[in-house]
Amino acid sequence: MDLNADLGEGFGIWRLGDDEAMLGVVTSANVACGFHAGDPATMRRVCVAAAAGGVAIGAQVSYRDLAGFGRRRIDYDPDELRDDVLYQIAALDGMARVAGSRVTYVKPHGALYNTAADDEVQATAVARAVTDYDPALPVLGLPSSALLRAADAAGLRTVTEGFADRGYLPSGRLVPRSRSDALVTDVAAVASRAVAMASGEIVAVDGTVLRQRIESICVHGDTPGAVALATAVRRALSDACVALTAFSPG
Repeated sequence: MDLNADLGEGFGIWRLGDDEAMLGVVTSANVACGFHAGDPATMRRVCVAAAAGGVAIGAQVSYRDLAGFGRRRIDYDPDELRDDVLYQIAALDGMARVAGSRVTYVKPHGALYNTAADDEVQATAVARAVTDYDPALPVLGLPSSALLRAADAAGLRTVTEGFADRGYLPSGRLVPRSRSDALVTDVAAVASRAVAMASGEIVAVDGTVLRQRIESICVHGDTPGAVALATAVRRALSDACVALTAFSPG
């Protein structure tokens, strides 16, 4: 099982979360590429630390929306979205290579992630960007999503993701962040959910049990108490005899 977190989400002198501490816990880092957060110095710093710690680096691509932290949907021309995603992958890969590593997967962020779960046009645009840059890069996304279908149709490796610290709807989609039950912050609950996900079980907010194959578990770096949550998840998975390792490139 892979354990990932969204990192590098500061900008300039502003830092969000404890990237260094999280890099000591996770196996993969979804690094912001400058469009919803992050800047060149932050990207390089996180890539250097990830490379030094043997943590896989993923491009956390998003809408061009710094003010909204990438959490507002944008209706893009598909070619423009493709090129914006391509630009972000290439920028982060440059920083990763300077650090002695490379980008090994792509994961959309925020509103792009949620939109591409159901919007075939935007999902295809993301998949086209990945294929144009490097068809060996896996795409990380929700099971049974338009994004993973588009990636699979493009010949890309797909990796299914579960969120230990986010509420789920009965449909298998994430609870909108505008709702009070969008986040799960209780340490014991998050750890328990991660262990269940490792065995293919997700419990939605209404009690519906979803059966989904999960290959990577996410704990958000900006969730309150993120380091404690991620540490508890790692410990719980280890206690359940679930080996933690980054997934391999396609």
